[in-house]
Amino acid sequence: MRPTGRYYEELEVGAVIAHAVTRTVTETDNLLITTLTMNTQLLHLDEEFAREHSVSGTRLVNSIFTLGLVVGISVSDLTNGTTLGNLGFKEVTFPAPVSIGDTLRAETQVLAKRESVSRPTAGLAEFEHRGFNQRGVLVAKVHRLALMMKRPVSA
Repeated sequence: MRPTGRYYEELEVGAVIAHAVTRTVTETDNLLITTLTMNTQLLHLDEEFAREHSVSGTRLVNSIFTLGLVVGISVSDLTNGTTLGNLGFKEVTFPAPVSIGDTLRAETQVLAKRESVSRPTAGLAEFEHRGFNQRGVLVAKVHRLALMMKRPVSA
């Protein structure tokens, strides 16, 4: 099976990739990630508490889910079968809340890339993933460093 992601050589610094996949956040999504990560924050789990205390007047979607979804949406276009792994996340921000029922989309900008010193068949790429809700409001932004495969000689 051919990878659907991009090889190191196919990444152009400055390029912005608008990902086609969108996803509506469900009650189950929020409940599962919150309980799987042992996060008992009432703002995620208790509608009555959140109605009174949250910035949006309703439950807030767990930000770990939002982060995972925004990065995950990019995988099929960008890194599926062409990354050797994530090397780190930095500058993770959530400028606006996500609520159950919001539909998220994502885009990725290639910020930088450089050859790997220790792995001649790979390079490092820095991405900025941005997630937006159905109203076009930025809800998540993260910088990610990934170790990317170079195109195989046979390809």
